[in-house]
Amino acid sequence: MRREYFELTVENVEPDAEGDDHKPLVRIAFHGPDGLLTERLTGPDGELLAADETDVAFRLRDSLEDGPDAEGVVAVTNRVTGDFVLELNEEADDVRRFIRAAREYGRSSADDEEGRYRVEITVDDEDLVTYEKRTFLVYDPDGNLLRGESLIPSGVEL
Repeated sequence: MRREYFELTVENVEPDAEGDDHKPLVRIAFHGPDGLLTERLTGPDGELLAADETDVAFRLRDSLEDGPDAEGVVAVTNRVTGDFVLELNEEADDVRRFIRAAREYGRSSADDEEGRYRVEITVDDEDLVTYEKRTFLVYDPDGNLLRGESLIPSGVEL
């Protein structure tokens, strides 16, 4: 599936005027062939994958030392099969800012079980799935997990 089929936007990455944090939101809009994304988001039972059946990650293509020009790939994967559901290009600084906002929201949120951020995936402007997520993994260009850059809830073993 082509990365150009996707558009990513984020909300709630900065405190509001009163200084309150709100749950960070990432919207992924799909504008590609009919049925393609829905098929990838459907499990063997014929139902759309649930939040706990997916993982969200960011794989750097450039080193973080490359500064604000570092880029990478945001991916949503099927946790059971490991298959990629979708991938799209994104700047590292934008992803790091989003993760910082989700980390801050998690610190101020009374109930971490509700998730530290929300992912909404739409197909041609129609809601497909909404996931409440707690984990967002970041990998270097060699595929090594960057724990300090990732959003990993306490008590989670990887």
